[in-house]
Amino acid sequence: MAAVKFLLLALIATALVSSPVITTALICDVVITNIAKCIPYASNPSYARPSTDCCNGVRHLNSIAKTTADRQGVCKCLKSLASVYPRSTATRAAMIPAKCGLSLPYSFDANINCSTVR
Repeated sequence: MAAVKFLLLALIATALVSSPVITTALICDVVITNIAKCIPYASNPSYARPSTDCCNGVRHLNSIAKTTADRQGVCKCLKSLASVYPRSTATRAAMIPAKCGLSLPYSFDANINCSTVR
């Protein structure tokens, strides 16, 4: 059920971002595929840390977003998703990179300015 809810939110997110729909849809598909294993941690405070699969997905997403356009696309997708999730879930999702020992040029934040991501 959580996966269906996440997919529905991703489709809504696709409609919210400002870049062309086909490009955004493809980028968001890649983002969702790579962060899907993070949903349990982000949505449930009883999890002390993200799973290894979650961290590996975030790490892989970071490694394939090679260009500024890629990173800004990932940022726009995460921004859109953050805007439709409850604040508590978005806050926990924003902690995932640090909990996984990663530093990313974007975050799970509804207020991020993705045009500044390089």
